[in-house]
Amino acid sequence: MRPAHPLFRARPSAGFTLVESLLIVALIGVLSAIAYPEYRTYLDRTRAFQAVQDINAMSTMVRNRWNDARAYPETLAEIQSSGRLDPWGSPYVYYNVESNGKGGARKDKALNPINTDFDLYSLGPNKKSKPQITQKDSVDDVIRASNGAFIGAASSF
Repeated sequence: MRPAHPLFRARPSAGFTLVESLLIVALIGVLSAIAYPEYRTYLDRTRAFQAVQDINAMSTMVRNRWNDARAYPETLAEIQSSGRLDPWGSPYVYYNVESNGKGGARKDKALNPINTDFDLYSLGPNKKSKPQITQKDSVDDVIRASNGAFIGAASSF
């Protein structure tokens, strides 16, 4: 038998074939498509939890101010919380219901104020809000309601 011509000899494999490479890219794409929404959900839950913690801490400072001066602060600056940003990058919103009246207070579905002392809330991920917490722009807000008995997503109140 004659030896094979040098052009027709089998070469050892030096890497992945095109088909193998395409399969790997497709597998990475499928795994990313599954993992990314879960990651976004995790980030949203973490940010909402941080907003609840921030609102709870600021509420405590506002109540401490009430205990000291028998008056709620007019702004968050009076309790050194002015300019504090929520996890989505917007400033927290504070409204003194007791001194400014119910007109600017957050309201429930029946248009009743959700607090009688003060409102404190985050605008949430969409950075928009309306006075009534059941409106589309407000359901993702993180709110303080029932005079502090509830702190959480407006959609859960």
